[in-house]
Amino acid sequence: MALVARNNPDPVTSDQIAKSVNTNPVVIRRTLGLLGKAGLVESYRGINAGWRLAKSAEAITLLNVFDALGEGARFALHTSKPSQACPVGRGIGVTLSQVYDSIDDGLRKTLGSATIAAILGDTLATSSSKTRR
Repeated sequence: MALVARNNPDPVTSDQIAKSVNTNPVVIRRTLGLLGKAGLVESYRGINAGWRLAKSAEAITLLNVFDALGEGARFALHTSKPSQACPVGRGIGVTLSQVYDSIDDGLRKTLGSATIAAILGDTLATSSSKTRR
């Protein structure tokens, strides 16, 4: 959508996006629905039906997208509590929670510093350099 918006103000359909990423349009519509609830994209009905970014590509970070999709933490403790009679079982939860929190903090910091515009720019530069070879 950010690429199309550079040259064309018309919305992009879920079918067009699905072709680009080689998946079913239903998957795209579900994803766009979540992004829409988060205020990142908006849908249009009628003759020019489709989707557009609700904000500039410079104002949307990968963290915004990550949070909108509800992916949550990458690592989690097992749901069963380990044996408290075991010295490892007694301490592993706190220890791993600290490690996992650190990983999650790093992930959120990295995603928060990457905008859709920057990712698009890097993607186009990479694509362009591979074409020249």
